[in-house]
Amino acid sequence: MQGDDIDALNGALRARFGEDLSGPWPNQASAGLAALAAHSVHREFIDRPVDIELLRGLCALALSSPSKSDLQQRDIVIVQDADLRARIGGLMPQYPWVATAPAMVIVCLNARRLPQLAGWRGKPFPNDHADLLFNATGDAAIALAWLQAAVDLAGLGGCPVSEIRNHAAIISDWLGLPDKVAPYAGFCLGWPARNGTITRRLPLRATVHLDRFDDSDVRSQIDEYDAARAQASPMRRQRLAGVWGEAEVYGWSEDKARQYSEPLRAEFGAYLRARGFDMT
Repeated sequence: MQGDDIDALNGALRARFGEDLSGPWPNQASAGLAALAAHSVHREFIDRPVDIELLRGLCALALSSPSKSDLQQRDIVIVQDADLRARIGGLMPQYPWVATAPAMVIVCLNARRLPQLAGWRGKPFPNDHADLLFNATGDAAIALAWLQAAVDLAGLGGCPVSEIRNHAAIISDWLGLPDKVAPYAGFCLGWPARNGTITRRLPLRATVHLDRFDDSDVRSQIDEYDAARAQASPMRRQRLAGVWGEAEVYGWSEDKARQYSEPLRAEFGAYLRARGFDMT
C-alpha cells in the first residue's frame, strides 16, 4: 500500500503545482503526506453529528502544534449552543454552511496570558507592544493549520471562516472574550457530503526561494499560473463585474486584484486597540 500512497502523493502534488516532485519520500509517512497534499476545503456535509469528545480531541491535536517559545498564546472556543450558532450564522448569510455545519469552533489569539503570568509571579512586563500581538497571531494561525490537518486525517472535512473578523467586536462579546483575546478564525467541520477537489497553487519557482528572495520573473510566472488554473478549474463568476466589467481573460490574479480593490476589514485595527492590544 505504501507504493499506492506515494503514487497518490506525487499525483496530488502534480495536480497542485503542475510539476513532478518525486521526493524521495519516507515510505512510513507516505499516507499522511498524501493526505496533506490532497487537502481540499469542504462546505457541504452529511447529516451526521460530530461527537463532542471527537471535537475536543481534534482541538487537542490543534493545540499540539508548535508554539513560539512555548508561550501557548492561542485558545479554541467550541460553539455548541444552537442559539449562538444561529446568531453567528446570521451575521454571514452569504455562507449558509456557517449555521448548518455539524460543528464549529473559533480559534482565538491570546495575548492576555503572558501579562497575567507576569502579574501572578510579581514580574515586570515590558513587552506589551506589536510583537506580543504578532506572536499570538502566529500561534493561532499554526493551531488553525494543525486543526485542518487533523480534521482531514480523521476523515472529516472543514473550512476556515475568516469572515469572523468582520464581526469581531460582537462575536467577542457573545463569546465573552476579555481584553487581549481576539477571534482569529472560525472553523466549520463535519463529515463531507462529497469528494473535494485539489486547488491549483502558485508554482514553486514563484514561492520557494534558495538563499535569497527573487521575484524578478514573478509576473510571467503568475500569468502562466492563471492560464493553467483557468484551464483546470475556471472561475464560476467574475467578481465585481458591475464595477470592473467582464474581463476577456479572467484568472486568479484578476480575481484577487478585484477582491482587494475595495476596503476590507479596515476597522479591525480599531477593534484591536479597543480590546487592549498595543500595535506600536
